[in-house]
Amino acid sequence: MTRGPEIANRGFVPKRDGIADCGSRNADSRDPSDLCARSAWSDLPRDMDSLVYPLAPCALQVSPSAFPGADNSPTCCIRDNPRSAIRNPQCCFRPGAIFIATLWIILVLAGMVLALAQAMRVEAACSANYASVQKAMAVEQGAIQYVLACVDGLDGEAPTDANSPTDGLIIGNGMFWIIRPNFDNELQPDYGIVDEASKINISTADQEVLELLPRMTREDAAAIVDWRDSDEGLTSGGAESTFYMTMPDPYRCKNAPFETVEELLLVRGMLPEMLYGEDTNRNGMLDENENDGDESDPPDNADGVLDRGIYDLVTVYSSEGSSTGSSGSSSGSGAVDVNSASSDQLRQAFRNNISEGRIEEVVARTRTMRPFRNVFDFYFRVELTYDEFKLLANDVTANPRSSRGSSSRSSLRRGLININTAPRDVLICLPTIGDAEADAIIDRRASRTDDEGLAWVVQALPQENAVEIGSIVTSRSYQFSADIVSVSSDGRAFRRCRVVVDARESPPRVVFRRDLTGLGWPLDPQILTELRNGADMESVIDETITAREIR
Repeated sequence: MTRGPEIANRGFVPKRDGIADCGSRNADSRDPSDLCARSAWSDLPRDMDSLVYPLAPCALQVSPSAFPGADNSPTCCIRDNPRSAIRNPQCCFRPGAIFIATLWIILVLAGMVLALAQAMRVEAACSANYASVQKAMAVEQGAIQYVLACVDGLDGEAPTDANSPTDGLIIGNGMFWIIRPNFDNELQPDYGIVDEASKINISTADQEVLELLPRMTREDAAAIVDWRDSDEGLTSGGAESTFYMTMPDPYRCKNAPFETVEELLLVRGMLPEMLYGEDTNRNGMLDENENDGDESDPPDNADGVLDRGIYDLVTVYSSEGSSTGSSGSSSGSGAVDVNSASSDQLRQAFRNNISEGRIEEVVARTRTMRPFRNVFDFYFRVELTYDEFKLLANDVTANPRSSRGSSSRSSLRRGLININTAPRDVLICLPTIGDAEADAIIDRRASRTDDEGLAWVVQALPQENAVEIGSIVTSRSYQFSADIVSVSSDGRAFRRCRVVVDARESPPRVVFRRDLTGLGWPLDPQILTELRNGADMESVIDETITAREIR
């Protein structure tokens, strides 16, 4: 049976009788370039008929030039010398296999390089962002120290914008702003340190005053009073522990003063909408998302007016003097109480402020007509002149709780409202003060001088109104808050925090700090864009000031 052609057609070559035909070559040659005679034929099996050899599909030709010393005739690796195919398999490979394997290796290596490059790029970006965050945090700490320096040594006076600029200050590798609510134009930002005494203290204000706050109902005000009082006695319409313990997550009524304004959210009926209104990012401005109805959070009525809530109108920090007897208020421990002082004490207090011919008359009227409700009541009933009262107003006080001949009263007075700095929304919450009286106060205080203290109020209001508010107003402030926005010089990171500082002692100290970075960037987004595009900080500040003036 003939198997040669059939097997050859399937890619095999049968063994021929004898030695493979190698032409004129010597089969016993030891020349390493002779592929046909490299090996000893004695190693071949005796049954040569049983051997078949795989044939490369292409019948690969190996060029002799690849082997030094070989002749120029091509040699077929298998067809001419099957022995060499067994002893030298490297001459029988599939064409292109190494090339394809090389391509795969290159592809894998390229993928690894790309993955490494991407990881390095992400790592570099993270490192740059981290460095920018550290810069912003350092600027924030510098801004806090700036605030402490601004309020130190003011002796109850509020810092002014002229003496304490807060609009885009450069410090180190960044800059900062101190923002505050703009009660005059809610479409524009305002900058400055806020006087906490310009707000209503929810820990001390009467229920009638609380009820006049925006959105506040009688029941809400009563619940606030019950939360802060020291007993479980239920105020009409209020709520004590019997209510709070029935909630899904029960807790007891605090029955102690508020520690933060946000604590109001624990009081029955106080919702975030009442506390923050539409100003959810607390920047004091009407942003686009706060005037688009239900298109985006927060929910609003799209009326073009910012509903502020009560957050910017209330505080828990305002106080004068200290329980240790340190002085420093318009009615602090250094002031003479006209309700309890002796005649000699009154003469001493009046000596530098009232003419010699008037001192005995004023002393006599004071002793006859006291007790007085407050210094305004003292002014009207003793019939002082305005010039006399202007000099006396910061040196006397009238404490209705002190007994005659006794001066034992605490020098710490909480919750007095600074009538020199209170916004209109706070003024109209004061007893007997309506829109007309609030406008009169604002108009008169715009022309007041620094030496008038509280005295100017008796010229702005009728006697009844002045006496009614005299016990809860002051002309001095010792606690201040600052909403600080800091940004790195490259615009990659920003920080925002709110701090409250107490300046009753020197140096002032931080009594409260809350991080507000999570509320987002509160100013014009163009500021960050320009910084990220490489603009220098001075030009960015100039452009924002110019844009604000144009608007």
